[in-house]
Amino acid sequence: MKSDRNLPGGPPALASVGRLRVRQRTSDRVYEELAAAIRDLRIEPGASLSETDLAEQLQVSRTPLREAIARLVDGGLVSVVPQVGTRVEPIRLHDVEQARFVRESLELAAFAAACEKPERDVAGLRALLAEQERCHGAHDLGGFFAADEALHRQIFEMSGYPGAWQLMQPMKMHLDRFRRLSLPDPETVRVLIDEHTAIVDALESGDAIHGHAHISRHARRVLETAPGLQGRYPGYFAG
Repeated sequence: MKSDRNLPGGPPALASVGRLRVRQRTSDRVYEELAAAIRDLRIEPGASLSETDLAEQLQVSRTPLREAIARLVDGGLVSVVPQVGTRVEPIRLHDVEQARFVRESLELAAFAAACEKPERDVAGLRALLAEQERCHGAHDLGGFFAADEALHRQIFEMSGYPGAWQLMQPMKMHLDRFRRLSLPDPETVRVLIDEHTAIVDALESGDAIHGHAHISRHARRVLETAPGLQGRYPGYFAG
């Protein structure tokens, strides 16, 4: 389970959730931590998972752990094979493309709804662009990914349909792993920031036509990077 692909500034593989005193089911906390670790490639595609090791790292019992793993199996991120074991599923481009289609479709609709608002305060989006620039300069990939996600989520919030963002998260995990894999390339990060800036500019001016073009271009960038990433990380992808 331990990754040898050390992401700059990356956190340890898993954080303890067993001692957190919050009003949330333990299995939900375990699911969120495991899903985040898989998404961020702290646990690599194809990695074997040991219930004993996971329970020890997360400081939880087997019951909530198995409930969380069952949810990951339902989402297509993990597979359990009798007499063989549990492993993280490789990245499948079909799943990535399905998630890309859903995200693009919903974000285009959210952007159009946000543009119709009489008042569009993009100060928060501008702050997130500045944070992305800071992370880019500091080579903070984790910070950049978080600011990237926050920017897109805020567009959904401005549209009045934040629930749509939450609805697509399980499927988007397949896309997010692929996106995270591309981030070590500084040129990719630079292009993403420029595209984010164009999207925010269009939203501020209420320019739905150009905004839609920018969002579609931004969302479909994954299709261009697929061959290169498959060549660099063949073990991460399904054949």
